[in-house]
Amino acid sequence: MALKITDECINCDVCLPECPNEAISPGEETYLIDPSKCTECVGHFDEPQCVQVCPVDCIIPDPIHRESKEQLLAKYRRLVSLKT
Repeated sequence: MALKITDECINCDVCLPECPNEAISPGEETYLIDPSKCTECVGHFDEPQCVQVCPVDCIIPDPIHRESKEQLLAKYRRLVSLKT
């Protein structure tokens, strides 16, 4: 499933450069994760990089966007093909 950033976000900017899919962007009050681009780093890393660096643990699974590992890998492949 895609991830989301909760309102506990302190806008520290550390997650933004970590996302290999450029799914994270600044929002009005907190950073946002675009679920159409978030693969939880499947295809890039073993664990979501944004979760690893977040100092306040405000990045959680988004229950609205449930996806299996296979679906995340398919999304990764689609996103990579768009970049080439």
